[in-house]
Amino acid sequence: MDDSSQSTPDRAGSFWDKYIQALLNQNVKASVARWYVIRAEQFLKAFPDKKLEEITQQDIVEYLNKVGRLSHLSNWQFRQVVEAIRQLFPYSSTNMEKQVDWDYWLESSKSLADDHRTIAREMPLKPNEVVPADQVSDQAYERRYLHPEIFIALKTEIRRRNYAISTEQAYATWLHKFIAYHNMQLPESMGETEVVKFLEYLAVQRNVSASTQNLALNALVFYYKHVLKAPLGELGNIVRAKRPKKLPVVLTRDEIDLLLKQMKGLHWLMSALMYGTGMRLMECIRLRVLDIDFTYKQITIREGKGLKDRHVPLPERLVVPLKEKLHQGRQLHDDDLNNGYGEVYLPYALSRKYPNAAREWRWQYIFPSGKLSVDPRSGAARRHHVDESGLQKAIKRSAEKANIIKRVSSHVLRHSFATHILESGYDIRTVQELLGHADVSTTMIYTHVLNKGGRGVKSPLDD
Repeated sequence: MDDSSQSTPDRAGSFWDKYIQALLNQNVKASVARWYVIRAEQFLKAFPDKKLEEITQQDIVEYLNKVGRLSHLSNWQFRQVVEAIRQLFPYSSTNMEKQVDWDYWLESSKSLADDHRTIAREMPLKPNEVVPADQVSDQAYERRYLHPEIFIALKTEIRRRNYAISTEQAYATWLHKFIAYHNMQLPESMGETEVVKFLEYLAVQRNVSASTQNLALNALVFYYKHVLKAPLGELGNIVRAKRPKKLPVVLTRDEIDLLLKQMKGLHWLMSALMYGTGMRLMECIRLRVLDIDFTYKQITIREGKGLKDRHVPLPERLVVPLKEKLHQGRQLHDDDLNNGYGEVYLPYALSRKYPNAAREWRWQYIFPSGKLSVDPRSGAARRHHVDESGLQKAIKRSAEKANIIKRVSSHVLRHSFATHILESGYDIRTVQELLGHADVSTTMIYTHVLNKGGRGVKSPLDD
């Protein structure tokens, strides 16, 4: 602690009074603020020979890494630890607010849920506990527990075909809604008439988009065809939601520059990587060490959309930052191994085929979480990748700070990549391969947003 908080008891009391008041000003309840004080004191006691302004960025990182390995610490408790330490430094002369990537540590408090699309496929398909109907009041709860066999059968067929976990979750959701709409009737007692009625309800009364209605239709068609073995016949003239032809939002190069300047640390690196390669959000989040090839200056995207692999260029500007990130990650992984951890999630039962692979450096995530997560199924403490919601929020915040009026999301970086390399003279087939599109017609949409001002037509007003 600094001189003002250690020299006399009065000054120490004054320091903690200010600390608590700052927490209260941030709407932290008084009953909770004392826990922040306890967390902060525990942090300071870890460095008995240092004053507050002598504590370095490395000290903070090492301490949070150590706390992040405590399996008994809940997610909210880890976040509390990070916030408690962070609030110490406004009273220090050090510029620790900018030196430490606090957002990364706060986001690390959010472990991947069992239904997260990275790890949900590993969840075994077990029938849910059946609850008596007279004890059920919530309709959504009712349809899940009264007929669990319906959804087990659906998910089994989906996994047999190796569909994406997001597809599995979406199809199950629409089957839930279909059953609820028809007053909990079993799907086998219904047919084309009920399906048409449900789809028209979505279009007319719920006013859903065309893509939403098509997703519901695909879910029901899949269930009747592959689960019930009773394909739907002609659905007649369904009232279809109108499909607007929208152009993608594209940022100019100057706007990209402004956006990235508002970021720092991990968020900057991931955002720059998405713009520099055109990869999707989850493709970036799930990158592993073995996917980066510095010799050939390329990145391998594994199991992208449609379970297709592809190569994208590694931007020269990101070589050094990525090597630094990997160096930090290697140190963290070695420390995990020394502490009896170091395991990472491997898909498709690779951990059973190669029992030691989960602890190998090459399989580790490039963007690991700062906190270990205990798998409720196996009990193993794993270091998953960071949660994607933090990056999504950071991009949105940065766009607001940069005064960019356009609606900016993580996918806009991919749109901007495609448009800018087309502007640079690359052919449409090259862009198709880099983006991983199955059909070139999908890629053609970017030819309509090239920087030519209204499809290259000069306005007569300018004459």
